[in-house]
Amino acid sequence: MPDRSMPWDWYGGEVPENVVLGRGAFLETTYSFFLHRSTRSDAIEIGSGASVYKGCMFDTGPDARIRIGHLALLNGVWLIADDGIEIGDNALVSWNVVIMDTLRFAADPVARHRELGQIATRRPRRPASMVEPSRVVIEDNVWIGFDCCVLPGVRIGEGSVVGARSVVVEDIPPYTIAAGNPARAVRGLERTERGPNVTA
Repeated sequence: MPDRSMPWDWYGGEVPENVVLGRGAFLETTYSFFLHRSTRSDAIEIGSGASVYKGCMFDTGPDARIRIGHLALLNGVWLIADDGIEIGDNALVSWNVVIMDTLRFAADPVARHRELGQIATRRPRRPASMVEPSRVVIEDNVWIGFDCCVLPGVRIGEGSVVGARSVVVEDIPPYTIAAGNPARAVRGLERTERGPNVTA
């Protein structure tokens, strides 16, 4: 739409100028950008034919960049980025998944206590990032089950599957089924012409 609004949008907002929608991409509501603060000109790119459904939230810091690949499908996913998150083509990310390139708060309890006290005096009332972000990459054809958490610095290899309610703290090789807290490889997937097949 010329004014970057969407006639079906219950929220009634506009797609921010620094969000690029590929041809045939679907965005259910502009409420997904309520926490979008990136000032980059190329802050969010949603690929051709990709689908971003209700419940998705782009929680971006001032220098963040998020790329969602062609034909990817996100349903109720929370993306927290201060640096970068990349989701590949044909990725399937289920509801209540959190993907974060930053923890934002320090591990040290004294530093956290100090920051919590400062938040109360700020306008707008937001925390400052206390830690360096670390880019997250989810390669093509990955499937992430519901209620998963993907932590900073992780790369999930092409064609992999992450089981529901897993916490991904380290890289997952391509064509691997991983599950658990922390997520560990369960079995491999063999790529064939007809698609990946489960192997022992």
